[in-house]
Amino acid sequence: MKYPIGIQDFRKLREGGYVYVDKTMNLYRILEGGSYFFLSRPRRFGKSLLLSIINELYRGSKELFQGLWIENHWDWEGEYRPVIWLRFASFNYKDNELKAAIWEGVEEAAESLGIELDNRELTHPLQQLIQKAYHHFGQKVVLLIDEYDKPIIDYLDEPEKAEANRDTLKWFYSVLKDSDPYLELVFVTGVSAFSKVSIFSDLNNLYNLSLVAPARTLLGITQEELEHYFAQPLKTVDKEEVRRWYNGYSWGGTERVYNPFSILSFFRGGGEYRNFWFETGTPTFLVKEMKKRSYFNLRDTLATQHDLNSFDLRNLQPIPILFQTGYLTIKHYEPADLVYTLDYPNQEVRHSLQEVLLKEYLDYPSENPVPKVLRLREAMRSGHLEEAFQIINSAFSEIPYDHWKGQTEHFYHAVVALIFSLLGTYIRSEVHSSRGRCDALVETADRVYALEFKLDKSAGEALQQIQDKGYLEPYADSPRQKIAVGINFSSAERRIVEWEAVELYF
Repeated sequence: MKYPIGIQDFRKLREGGYVYVDKTMNLYRILEGGSYFFLSRPRRFGKSLLLSIINELYRGSKELFQGLWIENHWDWEGEYRPVIWLRFASFNYKDNELKAAIWEGVEEAAESLGIELDNRELTHPLQQLIQKAYHHFGQKVVLLIDEYDKPIIDYLDEPEKAEANRDTLKWFYSVLKDSDPYLELVFVTGVSAFSKVSIFSDLNNLYNLSLVAPARTLLGITQEELEHYFAQPLKTVDKEEVRRWYNGYSWGGTERVYNPFSILSFFRGGGEYRNFWFETGTPTFLVKEMKKRSYFNLRDTLATQHDLNSFDLRNLQPIPILFQTGYLTIKHYEPADLVYTLDYPNQEVRHSLQEVLLKEYLDYPSENPVPKVLRLREAMRSGHLEEAFQIINSAFSEIPYDHWKGQTEHFYHAVVALIFSLLGTYIRSEVHSSRGRCDALVETADRVYALEFKLDKSAGEALQQIQDKGYLEPYADSPRQKIAVGINFSSAERRIVEWEAVELYF
């Protein structure tokens, strides 16, 4: 089986004999319902491949669709449309002014259609290309725009540059509304939510597919598709573990899909669990912003649709950016309240983001924190609590003294929470922040620990809270040891200075 990792050309995919999960029925039903579409999805989700499929459909490349659903439903006898396909990832805006890079990109698109554009000083590039293509071919034009917002996304940490690029893009797209008589279809893809970037403010007929039912599984691979198209490689792996690691993306709270890049990389790598998607683009800017705003526990985050579409370049909010870029996804939608519950999509993203966030909180220590977490796992498994707390203290000891100035109890809890959340990758460890839940529950084969942390108080007080609140009572029927652990952290000494543990019996 050949896995099309990184292949964005539908012709190359089909002629090369690569596996293709047939999404043509989804696409056909969307295209039937309108002419102007926008779809936002995180990187590495197949947006470029989707536009390549649309390109081949309108060019009449029937041979590429043999055996697919759309082969017997598309009008192959109709007149085919000229296709303008603009890919901002290929525009050279990092070495040139964006407007100059746009002109170069549009001129290349014109050349591919056999069209020559007029002097740059006299006309608008996109308007000129659309109209010339229309008159040259005598047919309405299909306009595909891939990664429309890349010149903004690439400069989120430089607000002035991002705003300047946004203004240029608004100028570029401003001609679409008046170009309607020449256009058969407009399909725009990107990462960010367009409604708050103010680029398409004049194009009120652009239908946002991002959260609507017809497009929720248009990109990504559903569990049913995975088991159908990848039945053979699935025989050699634990399906539930694969699901835990790579499934979970949702744009409605019900249907869930795998990131294609991750799951295909997993199969090609012989079933080795790794952080494939995350490694291709660590969100350094977002991680710094999360620490600055004291974010560390992103599970069960509530957001409105307005929040999810928020995109203020002068006041970037981490939650909508994390959602739009794929580090959070929709876990549940409550229509009565118009509220979404967000969470990490899967183990791959949760572990990776928490690892880099812990490094940021610890100011990038000399040793990666993961080996410490693994040693912590072994200490908890063997019941060596003294060793476990030495490991936690060693993590705190690497934080430079100057970085402790002005830190609050929240900072301490963030580091502890991230350590135990990462521990949950290797053994069951849950960190809770809601009232009435202990700070951490750790389950091993022989023991269940309830841990409660206090700052500048006493271990006895923490221990008493575990007993009073009955944190271990749900495990009364378990044959494992039930151990309550109270821990006190000193802000002056910047370490755990006292702990008490007692085995509870029910």
